[in-house]
Amino acid sequence: MWNLIWPILIVILSNTFYNICMKSMPGDVNPFGALMVTYLVAAIITAIIFIYMVGPSNVGVEISKINWTSVILALAIVGLEVGYVFVYRAGWTVNTASVVANIGLACVLLLVGYFLYRENVSLTQIVGIIVCMFGLYLINI
Repeated sequence: MWNLIWPILIVILSNTFYNICMKSMPGDVNPFGALMVTYLVAAIITAIIFIYMVGPSNVGVEISKINWTSVILALAIVGLEVGYVFVYRAGWTVNTASVVANIGLACVLLLVGYFLYRENVSLTQIVGIIVCMFGLYLINI
């Protein structure tokens, strides 16, 4: 059971700090400069952990396994980060922006799962999307 819980706790804790940092970013700082520093620090941390985990002699082998998904993921992350910077600069509150974004994401991913990965979509999930859409309406009125 713990194997199911600890990863989601990391996601929740990290996402909490993520939104606090994004909301607290000074309004006069260039978001791309701030993200550049963020990515440099993240690159250094991940490089150290990566080399430690695979061993220096296996770095080349592990790097050779990487495909197009890392590049597209990088583009997605930049879009996500910049989007949140501008969401908060536009005046969204922390308690609303994340909820709206995550409900919208859940609805889109349900469709992606169905069409791209042929995952089953139940009637309960369809009702859930409708409830989520109503919830988005209620949050934003």
